[in-house]
Amino acid sequence: MLTKVYGSAVFGIEATTITVEVNVDSGVGYHLVGLPDNAIKESNYRIAAALLNNGYKIPGKKITLNLAPADLRKEGSAYDLTLAIGILTASGQIQSKNLEKYIIMGELSLDGSVQPIKGALPIAIKALEEGFEGFILPDENAKEAAIVSGIKVYGVENISEVIDFFDKGTPLEETIVDTRAEFHKSLDFPEFDFSDVRGQESIKRCMEIAAAGGHNIILIGPPGSGKTMLAKRLPSILPPMTLHEALETTKIHSVVGKVKNTGLMSQRPFRSPHHTISDVALVGGGAYPQPGEISLSHNGVLFLDELPEFKRGVLEVMRQPLEDREVTISRARFTVTYPSSFMLVASMNPSPGGYFNDPDAPVTSSPAEMQRYLSKISGPLLDRIDIHIEVTPVPFEKLSDDRKGEQSAAIRERVTAARELQSQRFTGLDKVHYNAQMNTKQIREYCKLDAASKELLKNAMERLNLSARAYDRILKVARTIADLEDTPEVNGNHIAEAIQYRSLDREGWLG
Repeated sequence: MLTKVYGSAVFGIEATTITVEVNVDSGVGYHLVGLPDNAIKESNYRIAAALLNNGYKIPGKKITLNLAPADLRKEGSAYDLTLAIGILTASGQIQSKNLEKYIIMGELSLDGSVQPIKGALPIAIKALEEGFEGFILPDENAKEAAIVSGIKVYGVENISEVIDFFDKGTPLEETIVDTRAEFHKSLDFPEFDFSDVRGQESIKRCMEIAAAGGHNIILIGPPGSGKTMLAKRLPSILPPMTLHEALETTKIHSVVGKVKNTGLMSQRPFRSPHHTISDVALVGGGAYPQPGEISLSHNGVLFLDELPEFKRGVLEVMRQPLEDREVTISRARFTVTYPSSFMLVASMNPSPGGYFNDPDAPVTSSPAEMQRYLSKISGPLLDRIDIHIEVTPVPFEKLSDDRKGEQSAAIRERVTAARELQSQRFTGLDKVHYNAQMNTKQIREYCKLDAASKELLKNAMERLNLSARAYDRILKVARTIADLEDTPEVNGNHIAEAIQYRSLDREGWLG
């Protein structure tokens, strides 16, 4: 007897419906075809034990299972439940007339309990697009899949529930999530707040500018000066995510199995990989392509602590994603694209010893050591970082001050207002939503200077020996400063402040 059951495979961040054809005939054997990986090939052992422990069995006949389309590689143990239901139906142990209406996915334990899967959200989106009535999956993933309205989502804990649903008509409890209500309810404030930061007013100002314009930023300072503390608080002043951004972010995290029992993600992600990370782990890919850290940071912040300690090859692979806001991974057999629109926040010591710009500590590194240390960061990568700021240690008087600083909520209001101005300015432009994304043409259009401002910028570039790459960055940052002040034109004050934020372009840093 031939039966068709439906599952799904996730490739990149998109799902493809998989038709599982099960044929039970006279003879002996178990044949699984359709490019399955080892986890799927081992499924017969899990299925056999799960069925036996629930009063059923794999029939002693010739069983052929085909995962179509056969030229698409399938991976993971999420097809256990799909295959098991197909075997039971094809062998006549259960009767069902509605299998074609459902996507069924789940890994089986030996006792028949259903374990969570990856990619529930993109699978649910694809199932809705293709007209399936329902999606049966592990209970831990049900809330995540139920974000998609228009398809019935049933979370199950044991294979017996699925068997009774198809064979006896025993109803399953539908998981219902009001996506908009869930989104607004979970817009809680982040764990870290700028009010906890003592002193560092100029640095907090710089972080506000970076958040308002979406600018990448690098913090340069000795150990213990507060670089990491400041970076962790940046998400707390970024504008709240829109519902579209929340769905997009949740979809990426779903693919790697990081959304369980949480439903919709409403907080901007903050990722901080260790400096030993590989280039594949950072940008994504692998034998079975998965999103990397830069995609998991999409719509959020990627923090690279001690930037020169990262392997140069790893840093260089970020150049294209920083420019295009997406990463394309091409291999002989596949090409996948992951979104990667994130804010890069990097930190570094000013020298190998760490205390080059600390007035109270001696300089212990030679000029050659300094140059070798700083040259680990390439010019093209620095080209994509708009703001360089020096962070100095906080004096004891400010550390011991009990007064709270300005709260993140107040800073966020100013940042959000500035972003709204930029959103209106760039209406109609597909790939430009905030100042950091402007290209040269748009900089010339929206950052026009009067004669006095031009002269100020010219003098600064000559006297401070700023590099040519600093010119556009200064104009972008100045435009953001003007937006924070709700000023339509960029003036000399904005230029003067923006010039301060190009430390690494000055003579004596990177040459």
